Amino acid sequence: VQGAASAPEPGSEGDEGSQQRWKEKICQILGEIQAPLSPLLLRLCHWLLPKFLTRLFLGVQLHRGQLEMVLRAARTPEVPLVFLCSHQSQVDGLLLSFILLSQGIGLPRVAVGACTSPLRSLLQRLGGIFLPSWSELDEGLSGAVLDAYVQEVLRSRQPLVLFLEEPWAALRLADPARRWLLRVLRALQDGAVPDVLVVPVGIAYDVAP
Repeated sequence: VQGAASAPEPGSEGDEGSQQRWKEKICQILGEIQAPLSPLLLRLCHWLLPKFLTRLFLGVQLHRGQLEMVLRAARTPEVPLVFLCSHQSQVDGLLLSFILLSQGIGLPRVAVGACTSPLRSLLQRLGGIFLPSWSELDEGLSGAVLDAYVQEVLRSRQPLVLFLEEPWAALRLADPARRWLLRVLRALQDGAVPDVLVVPVGIAYDVAP
């Protein structure tokens, strides 16, 4: 991030005002990616979600043996879990977050594309992270901030959930997923974490909500 911010702005003279502008821009990008988690909202959703899910579904089935393997993997020291998931509906993120949290794996960071939904702020406080809506995402400051953020998520061993496809375009790697996967790969290449445990997740519905 410091390297990307060291490039002089057009017309700037490298003074303290220019440094302050860089800092404000970095904070703005970071604010687009994430927001502080809200313990109150998390407790409320953990209480409401079972009621919501029982009204929406007749039942939720998990493969017990595979879940036990994931629980063992979650205890591996200094190695974060990255869940690569199929994507069938807009409730997938809520459903998977609830399952992981209720099984003691922890609240995951659910990666989303550059969303402009009015629910964005709410989802951020529940663990959602978003691509910043900056045109120079793959290069420059936005890309550097996003790289650094993903490295910190992995270093802190927060579970990371990536949806590989869009619900309306199954079996095709979505562009937001490609961008998030690139950040995970760079974190490994830069040595931010020694390894990641990749967990494939298949989600299917008898009738998609």
